[in-house]
Amino acid sequence: MLEEVLARLVAVARRLRRFERRELAAFGRWLQHTGNLLHLTVLVAVPLLIAVVTFVSNALAELSFLLFPPLASGAYTLFSDPEGRYASPRKFVAGLVVGALCGWAALGLSAPLLPGTAVVSPASAALSIFLTGAATWLLDVEEPAAFSTALLVLVTDDASPEAYVTSVAVFGALVALVFSVWRDRFYERRAQYLYDTARGDDHVLVPMRGDGDRAATTALFGATLAAAHEAGKVVLLGLLDGDGGADEEPTLDDAASDTAARLEDTARRVRTRAGVPCDVVVARGSAVPTTVETATNTNCDLVVTPYEEAHGLLSPYVRGIFDSRFDAVAFRSTAGRQRWRRILVTVARPGDTAHAMLDFAARLAGRSGTVSVCTCIDAEVERRSAESRLANLAETVEVNVETRVARSDITDFIGANADAYDLLIVGSSGDRSRASRFVSPPTFERLHDVACDVAVVDRGRP
Repeated sequence: MLEEVLARLVAVARRLRRFERRELAAFGRWLQHTGNLLHLTVLVAVPLLIAVVTFVSNALAELSFLLFPPLASGAYTLFSDPEGRYASPRKFVAGLVVGALCGWAALGLSAPLLPGTAVVSPASAALSIFLTGAATWLLDVEEPAAFSTALLVLVTDDASPEAYVTSVAVFGALVALVFSVWRDRFYERRAQYLYDTARGDDHVLVPMRGDGDRAATTALFGATLAAAHEAGKVVLLGLLDGDGGADEEPTLDDAASDTAARLEDTARRVRTRAGVPCDVVVARGSAVPTTVETATNTNCDLVVTPYEEAHGLLSPYVRGIFDSRFDAVAFRSTAGRQRWRRILVTVARPGDTAHAMLDFAARLAGRSGTVSVCTCIDAEVERRSAESRLANLAETVEVNVETRVARSDITDFIGANADAYDLLIVGSSGDRSRASRFVSPPTFERLHDVACDVAVVDRGRP
């Protein structure tokens, strides 16, 4: 009885750990959307900064609570758009201080007009805003929150204008310092910390399926991806059908030896061309389970397989690999290229798949190549937000990247432009529902006549 209870507890604990891992993986991929990352940062950073300012202001009676509104709005402006027009720490602090000084000046100039009154003069408010707008414009320190400090200095209660201006400068500098550290040490390097493919996908398994030339080109493609990381390696997998009975063992052994010999020749070429370690594994069994098991046993985290079709759709083998927990790329070679320097990446929506495609493109293009990231829109009103999404993607890789927003159907755009590129990278649409894929087939299923090489990227299931 006790053993049965313990067994059930162990089983429950294992299920909870699996659930926890899936949830953490899903949360990590959610964070890879730059918009989600910025929203979460605002929800965490701004309240913490205001809490620090509140704690200090409670300890120092001469500081006014009127400092809080401009700091809160200014901090939100910084963290919500770290690459935007107002995301300059210097301008942030200078603008707040200039606004406070202009409000102080307006207070002094209007004081003779309303001696001994506690009412804020409309003239003081107008003059404060005028001086702030003129000063921030002339000094090139335009900052929206500056107008808040300019007006609030007119109604400081216990604090003197001098103390208010000083506190604006000190706590504005604190917010700017925290923002600078966050942007330089985390946001600008977020690919290193958040994007799985930037840290991994460097141990590549290549199932050597199909004719020899196509499989060899796919192996070199996978090796080029692996070579971008110092720890990269490639494993070539030869698949033999069947489990083999006693009478078939000699024949299977001969087939395994012949397959291993062919793969060793390819492995030598891969080592020479890509400069990465390349191992050979020959296994037999059902194709998809054997591939997944081999990837697990060889510590691979990316499967690069030749592109296969059946009746105009992905073959059952490729679909099975796409449904596994491993990141995968189905590669279709059209011209036998061994270098890919001009690469077109089509992005439908931001997220982990888009980052993976761009990361793979950057690895292949290298410092001397160029990457074009494209998205298509239906109406002109969508252009600005689309450009912002592509800019967020482009800044995460350190290669030459151009962004293109086309008001066109994606298939028409690819048909008109793909010939100018060596490689087209598209997503597998694995994050779309079955109904969505039925109504609108995935883009890669409509690209049979594209002249350049094609790579279909699928993120593994958490």
